[in-house]
Amino acid sequence: MAGAGLAAPLWDVHNGQGLRQLAELGLALLLSSLIGWERAAQQKSAGLRTHTLVGIASALMMEVSQHGFTAVLGLQNVSFDPSRVAAQIVSGIGFIGGGLIFVRRDAVRGLTTAATIWLTCAVGMACGGGLPILALAVTALHFLVVRGYPLMTSRLIPATAGGTFEARLTYRTGAALLPRLMETCTRSGFRIVQVKVERLPGRADDAARVLLGLEGTGDSSGLASELFQDAGVLDVEVSAAADDE
Repeated sequence: MAGAGLAAPLWDVHNGQGLRQLAELGLALLLSSLIGWERAAQQKSAGLRTHTLVGIASALMMEVSQHGFTAVLGLQNVSFDPSRVAAQIVSGIGFIGGGLIFVRRDAVRGLTTAATIWLTCAVGMACGGGLPILALAVTALHFLVVRGYPLMTSRLIPATAGGTFEARLTYRTGAALLPRLMETCTRSGFRIVQVKVERLPGRADDAARVLLGLEGTGDSSGLASELFQDAGVLDVEVSAAADDE
């Protein structure tokens, strides 16, 4: 019996090392790379490499769960539950997802990226578990939710519900201009939640750049026009702030 076990071929689909398993790992690589590319395009903390590694690692662990213990199944008093490895994958991915979530003041950031890591893990598990159709469907649903839902909610949610904005201003220093600009923001119906000032060395006009995080229901385009009326302001850009992704 021992000799027969040693004679078993290494390259064999029945022992988990064949073309089908390699194809499943390749599909996990492709789908997780697509999800990671979308996150990288949004400049999120977990991008292409993180999502790709999570996807192919999850797929490999599912392959090990299904095929890695077949040699001991015929032994006496040995039982095997392949779902235990899958359950541990789901528990373990929480450490990565939890590390992507952080709280700044009253805002929670990183929730969407953490959820995407969890989804990529599930896609990899589906690929490794021999469920490619489900893996493809969930990857398509990911793009629908992440790309399509913001467009839909921007049309369905009234503007009076308020929102978060970022005002980027370049202005001349030395004239106590920043307090006036901040007062303009509050007078326009916005609450300032973040102030980040950066000097711009090498410019002849001795300019600085400030990032103001704003919350409120005011008119963002009107705010940009009002800020630009000040003679010391060189450039103004007001845009919707990034969400909890």
